[in-house]
Amino acid sequence: MKMNKRAFFSVLITLLAFPLLLEAAAVSVTTLRTEQMVNPMGLDTATPRMSWQLESSQQNVMQTAYHILVASSPELLAQAKGDLWDSGKVSSDDSQWITYQGKPLKSNQRAYWKVKSYTTRGETERSSPAHWSIGLLKEAHWQGRWIGMDKAAPWDSETTWSRLSSRYLRKEFALKKQVKQATVHIAGMGMYELFINGRRVGDQVLVPAPTDYRKTIIYNTFDVTPLLSSQNAIGVTLGNGRFYTMRQHYKPYKIPNFGYPKLRLNLIVEYTDGTRETISSDTNWKLTADGPIRSNNEYDGEEYDARKELTGWTTPGYDDRNWTNAERVSIPTGTLRGAMAPNMKVLQTIAPLTINKVGDKYIMDIGQNMVGWVRMKVRGAAGDTIRLRFAELLQPSGELYVRNLRDARVTDTYICNGRENGAEWAPRFVYHGFRYVEVTGCKNPKLSDFTGEVVSDEMEILGDFSCSNDMLNRIYKNAYWGILGNYKGLPVDCPQRNERQPWLDDRAMGHGARVIYSRTALSMPSGRAIFTKPSAKMAVFPM
Repeated sequence: MKMNKRAFFSVLITLLAFPLLLEAAAVSVTTLRTEQMVNPMGLDTATPRMSWQLESSQQNVMQTAYHILVASSPELLAQAKGDLWDSGKVSSDDSQWITYQGKPLKSNQRAYWKVKSYTTRGETERSSPAHWSIGLLKEAHWQGRWIGMDKAAPWDSETTWSRLSSRYLRKEFALKKQVKQATVHIAGMGMYELFINGRRVGDQVLVPAPTDYRKTIIYNTFDVTPLLSSQNAIGVTLGNGRFYTMRQHYKPYKIPNFGYPKLRLNLIVEYTDGTRETISSDTNWKLTADGPIRSNNEYDGEEYDARKELTGWTTPGYDDRNWTNAERVSIPTGTLRGAMAPNMKVLQTIAPLTINKVGDKYIMDIGQNMVGWVRMKVRGAAGDTIRLRFAELLQPSGELYVRNLRDARVTDTYICNGRENGAEWAPRFVYHGFRYVEVTGCKNPKLSDFTGEVVSDEMEILGDFSCSNDMLNRIYKNAYWGILGNYKGLPVDCPQRNERQPWLDDRAMGHGARVIYSRTALSMPSGRAIFTKPSAKMAVFPM
C-alpha cells in the first residue's frame, strides 16, 4: 500500500509523540478541594481558595503550571468556558490555597470549576468538576426574623438539672413555577434538625458547631432542589445545644447561658425564568414544644416520649391548628457566619460484645471506649420506660462506675407508645463518652437490639500505623480513639463527664493514652488500670 508524504509524516509524528501522550495520561489532577472541603456550600468568603493533587504512576513528576476554569453553570464548565474566571496558563508549582481571582461573587452564588496541570511529564486532562457556593455574606442579605419561644414550657424545669423540651417549628408554602435550584441557609440555636417534605436534610449531626455565641453564630447551607415540589412543608426541630442552653442555673459564674433555642432560616428558590423568591422565618411559622423530645442536655442525656410523637408534622397538610404562632425572639449578639469546616457525622458503627444481667438491670459492653450514642430497637407496651445509662468503667460488682462523671447523669430515656414493634431510636441532641451501658426497663434485651454509633468531626484518615510491638500499637490505637472522641466541632477535653469544654491537650496526647510517670502503682476500678514502676516506665490506659 502506497502512502503520500503528508500521511507518512502524520503517522511519524503520532508515533514520536506516543510516549509523551502515555506519560501525560499517567498523570491526572485529583482531590479537588475548596477551602480544604469537598464541594462546600455557604462559604463565608467571596474569594475562596482552591487546592488539588497530582496523581501519577510515575516518579519525579512536578507541576510547572496550571489552568483553572470557574463557571457559573455546569453546562458552561462542560464547554470549557470559564465565564467567572479563566486563569489562563499560570507558571507555578503551587497547587494549594490558590485564591479565586475572577469576577466578584455574590451571596448565594454557585460556582463550578476544573483545573488542568502542566507537568514535567506532560499536560494533564482537565480534572473532574467540583463546585462551591457562597453564603449570605452580610446581614442585609438575610430576610426574615429570629423566631422561637423565649421561655420555658409549663412542664419544663429550669433548675441546676434543667429539663427543657425541644421546640418544633413548621411552615407550608406553594411553588407555582419550575424550579432551577433551591438553597437553604439555616441557623438553628443551640442545635437543629431540618426536614423538607418529610425528608431529613443532610446526614450531619449535632449541628451547628459550637462557638462563642457572643461573637459568632454558625449557619449551614444545603442544596435542597430535589426535595421541593408544588406543595411543600419545612420542619425544624430545635435542641438546647452543647454550650448554648445547657443547664439553666448551673455554675452561672463561669458557664454562660445564651437563652432559649431559636431559628433563622432563608430558603432561596431560583426559577428557570430567572426570578427568585425567599421563604424566610417569621411569625407566620407555627411552633409547639409539646413534642416527643421532653429534655435534652449534654451532661444528663435526652428524654424521648414516643406517646407525644407528631406524626406527619414535616409534610404538607398536617393539622397544626393547636400549635401557636412562633414568636419574634431576642437577636443574638454574635455575627452570622457560614460554616467553614465539615460537620459532625456518624463515622462508624460498633456492635456490642456482651450483655449480662446484673441485679435488676443489664450491663452491655460495647467493647471499645467510644463517643457517640446507642441506637436501639424498641419493643414495649405503652408507658414502658427504657433507660440507657453510660460509663467508661465498671465496679468490681459489675455495675457502672460513675464517680468520675461527677454530677453528670448521662442517661437517655425512652418512653414507649406501644406501637414501635422494633422501630429504631437514637437521641438527636446529646452524645456520651462510654464503653459500658446500663439498660433498665427493657425485657430480655438482645445484643442485636443495640448498635454503638461513633460521632466525630468528618475527618479523612490519611495514614495508619502498626508494628511488632503491642505496646506501641496500643498507644497508637488509644490516641486514634482519643482524637476521634474529642473532636466535636472543636477539640474538647472530656466527652463523658460534666465538663466537655474546649481543650487542646488531648488532641496531642491522645485521650486514654497519656504517659504516666510515677513512683507508685495507681489502680482504677475494673475495666482499666494503670501500672507504673519506680523506674518511671511508661504506662497507658488499655482500651
